[in-house]
Amino acid sequence: MRKNADILIIDDEPVVVDSVKKILSAENFTVDTARDSNDGLKKIETRHYQLIICDIMMPEIDGFQFLEILKEKNINTPVIMVTGYATAGNAVKSLYAGAIDFLPKPFTADEILSTVRRGIRYNAIQNKIMNRSSNSDKDSLLYVPCPATYYRFGYCCWAKTEQDGTIRTGLFDLFLQTIESIEQIIPAKTDETIIQGHSCLQIKTKDQLVHNVLAPVSGRIVKRNNSILENIDIIQKDPYFKGWIYLIIPSNREFDMKNLIPCSSDRI
Repeated sequence: MRKNADILIIDDEPVVVDSVKKILSAENFTVDTARDSNDGLKKIETRHYQLIICDIMMPEIDGFQFLEILKEKNINTPVIMVTGYATAGNAVKSLYAGAIDFLPKPFTADEILSTVRRGIRYNAIQNKIMNRSSNSDKDSLLYVPCPATYYRFGYCCWAKTEQDGTIRTGLFDLFLQTIESIEQIIPAKTDETIIQGHSCLQIKTKDQLVHNVLAPVSGRIVKRNNSILENIDIIQKDPYFKGWIYLIIPSNREFDMKNLIPCSSDRI
């Protein structure tokens, strides 16, 4: 019987599949492949994977429909969506539909590696949560959920509306738990405009990988939290309050907020 693989790649482009498989195999990941969603679903029924990398644009069943089928079947394997049609809309729709990350093609070896390593660690955290048995384990937190009044963008970041109408943003603690120790934070500049679903921050970690953070809302940065640049520990110890990233004047609040998930729903 064939052993279960770490990662399943579902893509109808052989060049992409071969390239990603080569990169991941070189890092000692075991990789399985599928030519389309139907083929991928058949393999998922008989094997267990820690992570799925799925293209959006495929015949018969596209990536978004694939996510819906996984949800209907109660399959919780984390999914990274990739596409050559790299629009903010595809990124936003992917995360809202349940993907844990979005990666536009073409991507570099470092980009796929940083995304995959986060995905593998995300899966490990979720498995620990599901498999805890002792009372002490049940009472312990593997990550701190964001406050109920906040909204989250996928599992990477959060947004909170302030009384003056600005929006404060930061990183979700679960995202921080999926990366190695932070070595450097590279933020956007004050007065810079960011777009929901586009990269707005880079994090360099001690394993020499660079992690891109997608913006939870669109708008102009009016203030950034420079204290986290001087003391990185702040963002890891207090990601929802002292460790915030940006204060933003939103450009389309109502539209953006529809694409975010209320953190209160995580407690239901």
